[in-house]
Amino acid sequence: MSFIRRALTFWIAATLAASSAMAEPSAKSIERSRQKETAEQERAELRKKLLTLKEDIGKTEKARGHAADSLAASEAAISNANRSLRELAAEQEKTKKRLEKLSVSQEALETAVAQQRNRLEKMLRGQYVGGQDDRVKLLLSGDNPNRIARELRYLGYVSAEQSKAIDILQQNLAAIEANKLDAEEARNALDDIAEEQREQKALLEKEKNKRKALLSQLSTQLSSQRKQAGNLTRDEERLSSLVEKLATLIAQQRKAEEEEAKRRARAKAEQKEKLAAKARSADKSAERLEASPAKSASKPAPESETEAPPVSDGSGFASMKGKLRLPVKGELVASFGARRADGPNWKGLFIKAAEGAEVKAIAAGEIIFADWMRGFGNLLVVDHGGQYMTIYGNNQSLLKRPGDKLKAGEVIATVGNSGGNEQSGLYFEMRYQGRAIDPSSWMNR
Repeated sequence: MSFIRRALTFWIAATLAASSAMAEPSAKSIERSRQKETAEQERAELRKKLLTLKEDIGKTEKARGHAADSLAASEAAISNANRSLRELAAEQEKTKKRLEKLSVSQEALETAVAQQRNRLEKMLRGQYVGGQDDRVKLLLSGDNPNRIARELRYLGYVSAEQSKAIDILQQNLAAIEANKLDAEEARNALDDIAEEQREQKALLEKEKNKRKALLSQLSTQLSSQRKQAGNLTRDEERLSSLVEKLATLIAQQRKAEEEEAKRRARAKAEQKEKLAAKARSADKSAERLEASPAKSASKPAPESETEAPPVSDGSGFASMKGKLRLPVKGELVASFGARRADGPNWKGLFIKAAEGAEVKAIAAGEIIFADWMRGFGNLLVVDHGGQYMTIYGNNQSLLKRPGDKLKAGEVIATVGNSGGNEQSGLYFEMRYQGRAIDPSSWMNR
């Protein structure tokens, strides 16, 4: 019987070798970097537009040499490093769960293969003991024809069952090899993520130290410039200019989307008409079919039915007035309309909160700006549709990028004091048609 076991073992080894030869681990090893490159390419056009927008605002800037500008690079780098660490942690957790599932699957497959090997070994042993020419012996035995027919049918069943067992075993062996390759790829991905995390942590510490040194050097100048009414007014004008340009950009984008939707609808209608015309041509010889209701059903829909649905008018957001929650928990130290030093009145709220606290989107929307801006540090702007926007400033880190879609309550940033702010907290504004509105009336506190 050792011969049977050796033959089966050799066959299994050959199957495993064939499976390994067919695999393409090199393709999987570069999949992660390829996905990242694709994501970056998709954002490139939007980043280009926002960069142009920022440059346009910068050209109109009258005040130069603001101390806070010296912090821009470090604060942006700190934000990027923290966002990368958060994304890497999420990717790491996802990969770990995948590896756990692969491990469970591997155990199940190995158990199944062991059972199938035993079953196939018993079949081969029976065939070996009975000899390889059972059918010939039966046909030449001169026995009862009915018995011979029954035995031949039985041998056919055994042969079919044996073939099926071999197929299943082959499939499971191939699955084991594929599973092993997937697990190895997942482990390599975890190693890559760990290396990236080490790099980002080192960069984060470096930039934090750089910012700390700059703050120490510029503290007196920053304090003085923060209190100058002219600077506060220019900060407000800068933000208003940004909102205005973003609104224009959104309008252009929506118009382009509507035009594309209409183009697709027209193309679909034209295709439908072509198909209907072909059907009418094929049935032209049959007058009964031409006069039937089926013909009228094949006509293209009116233009009004094929047009794209209108863009949201913001009624969904407007209906939430009085039901929204503040984006961060903390102490409200400045309210909408209150006097701000000798400068303009506050156009939003300032909520004092601990550095690193999570900032959440007050409603569903889309990130349309995520960058550093003088007077507001690391700044996020969210479009909620219907010309409603929310603004989140002075963040330590921006955890989202332009183009990201958001759900209500989703974490989008962490609290800080970027932009030369004295205390850690969140500056929060709401805008409708570009005009600042009082957030307090929208909040359920």
